[in-house]
Amino acid sequence: MSALLRKLQPYAFVVFRIAVGGLFLFHGLQKLFGWYGGSQLPLLSLRGAAGIIELAAGALVALGAWTVPAAFVASGEMLVAYGLAHHPRGGWPIENGGELALLYSAAFLYISTHGPGSLSLDALMRRR
Repeated sequence: MSALLRKLQPYAFVVFRIAVGGLFLFHGLQKLFGWYGGSQLPLLSLRGAAGIIELAAGALVALGAWTVPAAFVASGEMLVAYGLAHHPRGGWPIENGGELALLYSAAFLYISTHGPGSLSLDALMRRR
């Protein structure tokens, strides 16, 4: 079983990268355009800047383009979001609603240290 799972690892990582990046992109669409149950925020605000990062970094990570810097920035943005929006409401993420911010931060940190993987635009550009 473990041999089969090792063979599937590159594909599982691509699914992970696309899911994390794609879902993050939706948070940006909520903030910037008010789509999917969100409310449109001013671009020249902290939350507007967060929306820009979420939209751009989410798209780049999902596509596997400039993956390492995009994921690193997204990880940092989620730590800042946790510190500014969640931590003041309580010390534990389960109490202050910050689980998703910390989970995104950890996921993007993993992606930034792992790299884009072999099934990405970054890998395609390297091959050329």
